Amino acid sequence: MSESATLASNQIIENDPPEVKAAKELAQRYRLPYVDLLPPDKKSPIDHEALANIPVDLMLRYHFVPLKREGEKLHVAMADPTNFEQIDEIESLLKVKLVIHVAPQGAIDAVLKRGEATQRVLQEATSGFRISLVKETDQGEEVLDLDRLATDSEMSPIIKLVDTIIYNAMESRASDIHIETTDRDVRVKFRIDGALYQKVDPIDVAYHQTLISRIKVMSELDIAERRIPQDGRFRVRYKGRTVDFRVSIIPTIYGENCVIRILDKEQISEEFKNLTLDVVGFDPEDLRRFRIYIKEPYGMVLVTGPTGSGKTT
Repeated sequence: MSESATLASNQIIENDPPEVKAAKELAQRYRLPYVDLLPPDKKSPIDHEALANIPVDLMLRYHFVPLKREGEKLHVAMADPTNFEQIDEIESLLKVKLVIHVAPQGAIDAVLKRGEATQRVLQEATSGFRISLVKETDQGEEVLDLDRLATDSEMSPIIKLVDTIIYNAMESRASDIHIETTDRDVRVKFRIDGALYQKVDPIDVAYHQTLISRIKVMSELDIAERRIPQDGRFRVRYKGRTVDFRVSIIPTIYGENCVIRILDKEQISEEFKNLTLDVVGFDPEDLRRFRIYIKEPYGMVLVTGPTGSGKTT
């Protein structure tokens, strides 16, 4: 960053919060650039690839956030640029030369907290449940263990995270899984009885593309195509039955969103094996008319309604 750009970034504005003013004054004193880690209307200065490559526990221990990497140099945001012993330790551990930017401690804590939550989700996922992906071949169905598909050790937690999301969705009797990305995180929601619930801690946006790519691989979609919508499907063997999943990938301003429809036909068949029209909940008059209509030799009966309203039932 040039000296003029540094001075511009350090300029104190009258309505700056006290913590921001203090950080800018510190940056001015040591002629270092100030960085806004949480800009409300601009792109985040954090390179999420650099963020993903550094262990969260290391960032928590030394209270820094990586911004970007340039060869052997790593740009980082710190609240205290005078802690030279700490800077030397980070450089020794990461084998890089640090370029210090000053940021408020509160902003650093907010970024690290989000990263810590993501790391916790991934760690929990690594001990998650195993499901099997079913592929259709000329010889019939082939069952693949999802763990055997992981050849990259860095991908393994993501694969297990996807497995765990799918497992939890089925255990929650969800009809859909929504994966929505924002400028700062990825949110996973389940549609249960027509309503959306956030069942997973927000995942850092650094893992967004890997997560979507994993779902694309399962659905046999083009992982390189990110500009147009894509639709696919896959099957999973779960508790002895085969469950169908319909996948829709839609590009948005912050990246690709994904909606997965869960079609557990075998469970529906088992649950509704002894179901009759008398116990579905029809109004007596509607039931009488319905019985008349379905006995007609021709015509059409339309059953309509929003997701989770009971159309399948």
